[in-house]
Amino acid sequence: MRPIPVLTAILVTAFLYILVMERDALTAFALTGDPQAAIAAAEAPDTPKPLPEHAQPQHKAVRVMALHSTAQVIDSAVVLRGETRAMRQVDVRAETTAQVISEPLRRGTYVEKGQPLCQLDPGTRPAKLAEAKANQASARARLPEANANLKKAEAALHEASINYNVAKKLNTSGYAAETKLAAAEAAQKAAEAGIESARSGLETAQAGIESAQATVAAAEKELERLTITAPFTGLLETDAAELGSLLQSGTLCATVIQLDPIKLVGYVPETEVNRVTVGALAGARLTTGAMLQGRVTFLSRSADQQTRTFRVDIDVPNPDLKVRDGQTAEILIASDGARAHLLPQSALTLNDEGTLGVRLVGPENIVQFAPISLVRDTVQGVWVTGLDETADVIIVGQEYVTEGVSVAPTFREAAK
Repeated sequence: MRPIPVLTAILVTAFLYILVMERDALTAFALTGDPQAAIAAAEAPDTPKPLPEHAQPQHKAVRVMALHSTAQVIDSAVVLRGETRAMRQVDVRAETTAQVISEPLRRGTYVEKGQPLCQLDPGTRPAKLAEAKANQASARARLPEANANLKKAEAALHEASINYNVAKKLNTSGYAAETKLAAAEAAQKAAEAGIESARSGLETAQAGIESAQATVAAAEKELERLTITAPFTGLLETDAAELGSLLQSGTLCATVIQLDPIKLVGYVPETEVNRVTVGALAGARLTTGAMLQGRVTFLSRSADQQTRTFRVDIDVPNPDLKVRDGQTAEILIASDGARAHLLPQSALTLNDEGTLGVRLVGPENIVQFAPISLVRDTVQGVWVTGLDETADVIIVGQEYVTEGVSVAPTFREAAK
């Protein structure tokens, strides 16, 4: 083993030790040349040395970019997600049992109100109607006879009453026997019974007429049910019943939907429901890009039990029927205007408590935090409320500063 490299290593180690660990003693010896001063400096406790004034640390202000923002009046709107729905949709069903004898209308056919959809076989129904009308005529023919019998019975009662009164007076005067008085009294009672019988016959005749009329009306109604018509103008959503098929009472003939006007249906959260009123102007954008406009016609007074939201209906004209039932729509309902600031979305941040807000350049360029509320999201930025009429909002560097920090802002003009 060579001794020179080992000795060199020992000397270098000793020199580095003295240079690092005994720096104060080495400095004192170099400045004074006195070994005692060097020993005293080595034994003295480590105390911080004051730095010269020009070497004192200085806290420089953080450079940020800020925006001079002024509040503007915007049309605040309640934004919902909804869908289009047909104004009306009805399953037209048969009310009687019969066989279809008409050619079916195909789905998509435009039908007018009252247009036949399914024609059913009448069968024996016309004969039943004719029989009912004949019975009605017969019942009406019996009515004059019943009236005549009643008048005849009334005349007989009147005559019997006169004879009874005469016989009674003669009997009181002694000119008529008791038997004649009794006969007159019996005749009067018989006439009264005839009156009751005639009245009963008249009531029977009238009841027969009413029964015949009811039978005729039922037969006519049964014939009307053979023609199943469209309840309103619209489109067929399904094919009409096929020729030759048997429809029973309640069997589907066809489904008709009305698309003009069409409804937009959305659900308003309870935090926004007071901002929506019936009659308010509303607009919507479909996934196809089509824009619609209408007015609110219904706002529910009862919340959905599952979502705690309130249904809102908007009627929209659809004369060309381009809007279909069930399309997704983004709905905006006009509300009272509000003053808000238009800021870049990147300017939004959170404080230590997780509150959404922005950082501002306050007095003397000291950073402040202000909570905000989102109003609307646009391509140009976000509209927010919660700030003063004018505010200097930090838009670049807000994530590197906190409240109370001094900044050196560079301002940018707000977008118009």
